[in-house]
Amino acid sequence: MSGEPGAIRVVVADDQRLVRESIAALLDLQDGIEVVGTAADGREAVEAAVASAADLVLMDVRMPGTDGIAATRALRERLPECLVVMLTTFDDQDSIVEAMRAGARGYLLKDRPSKDLADAIRTACTGVVQFDPAAAASLTAALESRDPARPPLSDRLSDREIEVLRLLGAGSSNREIAARLYLSEGTVKNHVSRILTRLGLRDRTQAAIYARDRGLR
Repeated sequence: MSGEPGAIRVVVADDQRLVRESIAALLDLQDGIEVVGTAADGREAVEAAVASAADLVLMDVRMPGTDGIAATRALRERLPECLVVMLTTFDDQDSIVEAMRAGARGYLLKDRPSKDLADAIRTACTGVVQFDPAAAASLTAALESRDPARPPLSDRLSDREIEVLRLLGAGSSNREIAARLYLSEGTVKNHVSRILTRLGLRDRTQAAIYARDRGLR
């Protein structure tokens, strides 16, 4: 734990001691990342994140006691500015959908190299939702199978807002959306705010889920 100024403060939560300590040790070697705590279950993860004012929690999905999804919901209440990225071996549809609905900002599988994991943490902190390719495929399949009869989005969103929503669903940041649509970042932020309000969504993660649910790609 280096205490590097400006580093992303991370808590690693996993019920297997060897796994969490290995991940923590590997992340502590990465530039711009500081591991400020580890946890063996969801309750410990929330407490560690609050105590250390963590920026992000790498959260296992299935842990004894309080699982990762319940912990994500609790953390969103107690420390809403702290991001949660799920890191797990499970890529089943129900776990992925529930994690995203709980407020997780990404879903990664544990077989990623440590540098890729560090890059995913940095990217998540820029506002981009992070998905392992296998998890993204499972999420898309799950959402596209639900409620095929839906009213048109054009009833509530403008054509431009629908295009912004589509790019949110693809995981684009405001800067990337602005460049793609030749808009200022401020204009994109305004579009995102209106999308969330008009669709009754809480944040960008829910907007990304909504976009995939509507088949917007």
